[in-house]
Amino acid sequence: MNRRVASLLLLGAALPWPLPAAAQDYPVRPIRLIVPFPAGGPSDLFARILAIKLTESLGQQVVVENRSGVGGVTGVDVVARSAPDGYTIGLNSAGALSIIPFMMNKMPFDWQKDLALLTLVARVPEVLVVNPTLKVATLKELVDYARANPGKLNFGSSGTGSIAHMAVELLKTEAHIDLAHVPYRGAAPAVTDLLGGQVQLVVFDVPVLLPHIRSGALKALAVTSKTRAPALPDVPTTAEAGFPSVLSDNWYGLVAPAKTPAAVLNKIHAAATAALSSDDLKAQYATQDAVATPTTPAEFTAFVTTERARWKEVVAATGVKFD
Repeated sequence: MNRRVASLLLLGAALPWPLPAAAQDYPVRPIRLIVPFPAGGPSDLFARILAIKLTESLGQQVVVENRSGVGGVTGVDVVARSAPDGYTIGLNSAGALSIIPFMMNKMPFDWQKDLALLTLVARVPEVLVVNPTLKVATLKELVDYARANPGKLNFGSSGTGSIAHMAVELLKTEAHIDLAHVPYRGAAPAVTDLLGGQVQLVVFDVPVLLPHIRSGALKALAVTSKTRAPALPDVPTTAEAGFPSVLSDNWYGLVAPAKTPAAVLNKIHAAATAALSSDDLKAQYATQDAVATPTTPAEFTAFVTTERARWKEVVAATGVKFD
């Protein structure tokens, strides 16, 4: 019997037992980077630039997968529900973590229990633009027109609860105007309809609107930041235009499933922060008026907590609920 047990132990030692996900050989296959908005929008752009750098650093292809819906919540939920093995990570924008939770009766995930917050990725100024057929040249002229034509102007957004949506809700509240909201499943389809005249105005990240502003297809009225955007030096801020409370810089972060092994999270975080600190990525983001913003997980968590407190008050003041 003893010889039999010894033989079994020797056989077991020789078997190729699977290594845990936290083993040093991670990653051994491609990694999904979930983007919660359609291809062609700003989040997709920043994710694809980041994916290239992560691929170089991690030695496995990082594949961008677009999973849009519910103002970005659907894509983040995909990450939260994925196997915690390091092979699914995701980008998130402000809406899914800091705005929409105060509009819904029940979120599909708990950001503190179901997600591991890794790092901020980028901060991006936003700009309010109109279709030139509207014949307004300033934000004041837009407000005056809206007051004279209540409910007749439509504004698009990347979804109910997105920061693009809440920026205009802030303007509506401060300027006492009535605008009709038309939610889309991302920035790209909203801009398409803006160009076609189905909606008359939007507030989106500068990168997605910049080509259309420069071509004259859209008219920029105000940047919703405390300072002017470098790419649009002649466009005033909302404060300069008389509406200082309308502030809505957008931001993107990197998240993973909460129970992903710490060693794997550390490896992803190290690769991501190295990428975001690299001169070439920062230069690519800067061409889109975005600032690469690597942080520690603790710093990212503190940032989200502050953002949630700010937008909770805005949601309560505007009374917006998720349809």
